[in-house]
Amino acid sequence: MMSSRQILASTRYLRRTHIFFPVRIEDVVSVDVHAAKDLLSSGHRYLDVRTTEEFNKSHVDNSMNVPYLFKTQEGRVKNPEFLTQVSSIYKKNDHIVVGCHSGGRSLNACVDLLNAGYERVKNMAGGYSAWVDNGLAGSEKPAEEMKTSCKFRP
Repeated sequence: MMSSRQILASTRYLRRTHIFFPVRIEDVVSVDVHAAKDLLSSGHRYLDVRTTEEFNKSHVDNSMNVPYLFKTQEGRVKNPEFLTQVSSIYKKNDHIVVGCHSGGRSLNACVDLLNAGYERVKNMAGGYSAWVDNGLAGSEKPAEEMKTSCKFRP
């Protein structure tokens, strides 16, 4: 039986040879916040997919913000320009760590990015909340204030 990493590698090969099998949530590579911090220190770039309001209150240093979802009166709505906006910031061969508040939106964003041809994308498991909980935020704000300020609630 093939491991998920082998399956993902073969999927990428097939995608390059014009046979396309869509990436699913279980295909996304997730890393914990400490591994994400190490990746960022070694040159990976951070994409924050929380809302602009969440991002402006507190975020990972040197991150870029492209909201994956918007809050509307009807509820959550996927950003129809998400991939276009990401492509204006990142190249498809960039190493990208994607994060949100708790890891849900970023996981879905990773699926979309991988299906759009981005191959070096990792999800930050636990999201910004875990980043704060692990003391990585480097802010003088109380942790609870940063975590509360980054929750996605319609």
